[in-house]
Amino acid sequence: MSTAQVPIRKIVQISPNIMSGTPVFKGTRVPVQALLDHLEAGDSLNVFLEDFPSVTRQQAIEFLELAGKAALDACAA
Repeated sequence: MSTAQVPIRKIVQISPNIMSGTPVFKGTRVPVQALLDHLEAGDSLNVFLEDFPSVTRQQAIEFLELAGKAALDACAA
């Protein structure tokens, strides 16, 4: 499936019952912010995935692609 066609709700879940409504990777209790924090710290995607094995590589990549697209769209607006 092309990432451009993947809705964010297929990747990220927000529920008051999970981590008090913090956005998490769907099916996990891992905040999406953890991925951004790892990358900001200079860690590779592999390090993040080793630290959070409940997140799939596909979830992480799809999230990053959507985040990148959103950033580019914001710059163009």
